[in-house]
Amino acid sequence: MRFVSFDLETTGFIAGVDRIVEIGAIRFVNGEPEAHFCTLIDPGVEMPEAASRVNGITTDMVQGKPTIDRILPAFAEFCGDDILVAHNANFDFQFLASAVIRLEAPAPKGVVLDSCNMARKIMPGLPNYKLGTLVHHLEIPSMNFHRAEEDATYCGQLFIRLIEKMSGGWTLPPIENLVAISGKTELRFPQITPKPKQLLLDLTLI
Repeated sequence: MRFVSFDLETTGFIAGVDRIVEIGAIRFVNGEPEAHFCTLIDPGVEMPEAASRVNGITTDMVQGKPTIDRILPAFAEFCGDDILVAHNANFDFQFLASAVIRLEAPAPKGVVLDSCNMARKIMPGLPNYKLGTLVHHLEIPSMNFHRAEEDATYCGQLFIRLIEKMSGGWTLPPIENLVAISGKTELRFPQITPKPKQLLLDLTLI
């Protein structure tokens, strides 16, 4: 079983308006974390106090870090065509897709699954399906939440537990079954071919 779990921290809740300030991604192979991709990102704006209260990320922490246009190609290469998993995946998907489209940047090629929707169907009856609630319910060792690397790790461990409940082991069910239990539609990032840059005319030669 191989997949990449990922999580974002942002300046707010509106994709295309608010900015990504941290990406965390963990590649799991046969139930174990094999590789990490984790970085803070300079959003080019001040960190709102409300966002900082949630994730603990301050303006000083992100100033001078790589910008999102530099991070997206490396993130796409790290993920490749592996299955992707996020908790409340539509939120993270919309932020990344917006940046990919705006920058005409490379993007991961694998299908994106939502561990939250999967948990609702596989473990009905819980009081809520927040990542922290599920982690505690399944007795997954945890410390801090609301940082990208930690939450990506918990999401990956949660996904493994969900697959175990579905298949009795670490064998991934057919992708169409995973998509069906994860949500109504298949999520994949847009694959954009950058438009050729227009050459500026040298008006002195006209």
